[in-house]
Amino acid sequence: MQKDISMILRSVSKPGRYTGGEFGQVVKDKNKVDLRIAFCFPDTYEIGMSNLGVRLLYGALNGMDEVWCERVYAPWPDMEEQMRKNSIPLFTLESKDSVKDFDIIAFSLQYELCYTTAVNMIDLAGLKLFASERSDEDPVIIAGGPCAYNAEPVADFFDIFSIGEGEEALPELASLYLEMKKNGTYTKKAFLREASHLKGFYVPSLYDVEYNDDGTIKSFEPKYEDVPKKVEKRIIADLNTSYYPKKPIIPFIEVVHDRIMLETFRGCIRGCRFCQAGVVFRPVREKSAEVLNEQAKEIYKNTGYNEISLSSLSISDYSCLHEATDMLLEWTNDAKINLSLPSLRADSFTKELMDKISSIRSSGLTFAPEAGTQRLRDAINKNLYEEDLMNAVRLAFEGGKSQVKLYFMNGLPTETYEDIEGIAVLAKHVVDEYYKMPERPKRPVGVTVSVSCFVPKPHTPFQWEPQDSLESLSEKQKFLGTKITDRKIRYNWHDARVSRLEAVFAKGDRRLSKAIAYAQKIGVRFDAWDEYFDYDRWMDIFDKCGIDPSFYANRRMSYDEILPWDVIDTGVTKSFLISESKKAYENKTTPNCKEKCSACGASKLGGDVRWCPKKK
Repeated sequence: MQKDISMILRSVSKPGRYTGGEFGQVVKDKNKVDLRIAFCFPDTYEIGMSNLGVRLLYGALNGMDEVWCERVYAPWPDMEEQMRKNSIPLFTLESKDSVKDFDIIAFSLQYELCYTTAVNMIDLAGLKLFASERSDEDPVIIAGGPCAYNAEPVADFFDIFSIGEGEEALPELASLYLEMKKNGTYTKKAFLREASHLKGFYVPSLYDVEYNDDGTIKSFEPKYEDVPKKVEKRIIADLNTSYYPKKPIIPFIEVVHDRIMLETFRGCIRGCRFCQAGVVFRPVREKSAEVLNEQAKEIYKNTGYNEISLSSLSISDYSCLHEATDMLLEWTNDAKINLSLPSLRADSFTKELMDKISSIRSSGLTFAPEAGTQRLRDAINKNLYEEDLMNAVRLAFEGGKSQVKLYFMNGLPTETYEDIEGIAVLAKHVVDEYYKMPERPKRPVGVTVSVSCFVPKPHTPFQWEPQDSLESLSEKQKFLGTKITDRKIRYNWHDARVSRLEAVFAKGDRRLSKAIAYAQKIGVRFDAWDEYFDYDRWMDIFDKCGIDPSFYANRRMSYDEILPWDVIDTGVTKSFLISESKKAYENKTTPNCKEKCSACGASKLGGDVRWCPKKK
């Protein structure tokens, strides 16, 4: 196949997406391994190579002597056209072997709008789309990532879903596969049954789903007594000793995040009621500053990158942040390495932190108030006050910054037009704060207001909420535009049609699989890309498949109905989520995890918060 691939690369854009051979890739003798895994990312090379989770799992699996894990990214439409024209099936970057010949095919599902692309990759591999139609001779196809927390819209396409963190779980699944192959007990059916006994693995074919006449779920039950009623997610208890890629692959072409990514901690102490990540990554677990510093040195030695990004859901909540940055700055300044601190919170932004940022970063700063009024910020449990934001931007301006980006959402539960107007008012207050300062940067101030549409997500207090209608979201976007009159404020908004499709898949069930399969058949893929997203086409697909998208996106679910994702146990109890949902309508807040434990239930999963020893 190597010769055929080389020939078609001359006629496609960015051929570096498909060549492999990068420094840091893992190459093994395929005749000396017993299990081959093709790790697929259903988006372009540039996006997939930037994903830290893929790097973690690629390295963890290749750490097993009997396993060779290789990478696969979705071919861009021009490459797909050439592959189909020349009968070239989907192949891996390392060996260029056909994905169909591997033992296990693994997908990382990071966002709902990658579903058609993932299913298209299965088709490009020359395999049947539906798991029920594939034979024992075909690879086992698994999936994981954030979307696995509601796997139902794509449950019919995959054999297994990995729920939670996979650095230990996937090697455990690989060991089960190897053991059954060696002792002669392997059949796909037997393997799936055994896999369901491992913590953190959901096998959808082992569950029966029935529906009521009104379309809601009547029952969701395992077919056999030995199959768990609920699948509990996996977590890594100790991040200090867990696997971390110290020799990452260096891409041949520019990728989205082409830098050293240091994961500081997992989880979030905050509990924003719209945020899925804040729930599914609980409990909070931290790395020590010493471990971070040593990992950074090792990766720099192996890559030569000139930027380090400290990664987390909220970096200013990392209890060892000042110790870690001090250690890093001791050697990064001399090496001329830029240190970036994304995901800052305004209420934990300090002068000490600003002084450090001023020495290591020249760009503006970003904060996420999420809502324009205090009432709505309380309803969503943001626990952020306007005073916090003004203190933060004042520190930023004093530190020489003149550009500030503010993230908001519209369509939030309980939202009014007064709350929408509050976004414009808050942005104007930031501009005014700049001009209150007697000594301010000479550059003109700029405030960017970026507004996305609320999408109700599974496993959150807002999972029962309906999404605003498309018309309502569009009206609110236009209304806000009329209220922003200061030329120093730039207004960006997200396409409400994209958010509506995302909501359909986020809250969907197995009946959506026929729409996804039909969409793939007629050429739908790369829905997350503006140039390929076609809302009207999707509405036509739903109509042809007899699916009402408003049933999923715009219907308020009742607290007592069975939800498609109830089979997944994140550790956080449904009673806690219901309590948080009700508190939103009372504009009541819940303290963060550092202030007080609210008994969400996640502590049962184990793992301890590794607060910095110097803080004790």
